[in-house]
This record gives sequence, structure tokens and C-alpha cells, in this order.
Amino acid sequence: MSKGCNDSNAVTSPLNRAGKKHRFGKAWMREHLTDPYVREATRLGYRSRAAFKLKELDERDRLLRPGLTVVDLGAAPGSWSQVLRERLGPKGAIVAIDLLPMEPIAGVSSITADFEQDEGLAAVENALGERPVDLVLSDMSPNLSGIDVVDQARSVALAELALQFAATHLRAGGDFVVKVFQGAGLDAFERDVREHFTKTYLRKPKASRDRSREHYVVARGLRRIDEDDER
Repeated sequence: MSKGCNDSNAVTSPLNRAGKKHRFGKAWMREHLTDPYVREATRLGYRSRAAFKLKELDERDRLLRPGLTVVDLGAAPGSWSQVLRERLGPKGAIVAIDLLPMEPIAGVSSITADFEQDEGLAAVENALGERPVDLVLSDMSPNLSGIDVVDQARSVALAELALQFAATHLRAGGDFVVKVFQGAGLDAFERDVREHFTKTYLRKPKASRDRSREHYVVARGLRRIDEDDER
């Protein structure tokens, strides 16, 4: 089951759908509430601190331009879509999907569905219509079990799913950004990405917490493998 892990400012984490007490308890809450990125997100009206991760990736790799068509996978609570809306301008098109409902954002086609299921994929394709996709973003994370080997395998599977979508829906030359976690399967996944794109980078934004194993693979310039075969 896919879910955007966007470090929501809300007390209930998107990864804790039952609203159970957070395992980090009071110490985690104290750190969260004093986090400068959380405070700045609140001040600027972003739905989570994750907005600054995308901003940093954009500033480093120049991913966002006015008028792009972008798919935002694992979008809830919506901070990445907020940044996209700001930076793509009125001619940009944004399709966002998450298993959890997301408060509407003007100019964003928001879908509440499971991207791992055929119905979710079909909903994204219907929202795109005939528009070619310039950029696929994936901030999807699995619902955590607390068993590291299981959670790592689930996160890699989601990253592979996002890569499959990007490889089949991006225009030639399009770009792809996907959240990954350091651990088993990451090296093999990066090799898979390099087969499809001309340049790949592994980034850890400053807005990602130091203790987190979270990184982002930034892939530039989709190569159509069938086109390469013809040459």
C-alpha cells in the first residue's frame, strides 16, 4: 500500500493511519515542534516540512519550469503539490495521487486512490489525458511494520513501481525523482534507473532529518530503450 511520507505537521502521521501513539513519544514531539523547517512551513502555509526538500532538489537540479506537466505520486498532505503550483505557473499541469484524501489545491488534479492498483493507475492516466509527462515525482513510502527488512523491501517495490510508471509515461528527455532508503536493494534499483536515464544522482536534502536513511534518486533525460535498440 503506497503512501506519501511528507513529514506532516499534524500530530497523526500519514504512516500511522490508526492514530496510535507515536513510538518516539514526547521527545519526538518536542523535536518536531521545535524543528525550524516545521516552523517555517507553518509560517509560509505549507502543509509539511517536506516542501523544503523539493525546493532544495529543484534549486540544485533545476527540475521545475513554468508550463510543465508533472505527476506527484504519494502526494498527501500536499506540500509538494503546493510547491509545484507555485513554480509551474498557470500553464503547468499537476496530477497528484495518494491513498489518503488530500485537501484541494487550486489547479491540482487530486486523486484519492491506491497507485499500486490498476484503478489508481487508470485514474492518473485519465487525468493526464493526452498530455505528455515532463516530470514524475514519487514521495511514496510503505506503511511501516517496524521490521526493517520487510519495510526496506516494500520501499524498494514502491520505487520500482514509480520507475515503471516514469519509464512508460514520461516523454523522451523527461525527468524522474523518487524517494529511496539506504539499505538492501538500493544499489540494484539505482542500476535499473541508470538503464532508463542519461544522468542519475543520489541526493539527501538538508531538510531530511540527519538520522533518516531517506534519500532521493534524481534521474535526468529519459532514454527510450526501444529507440536505443533501433540505433
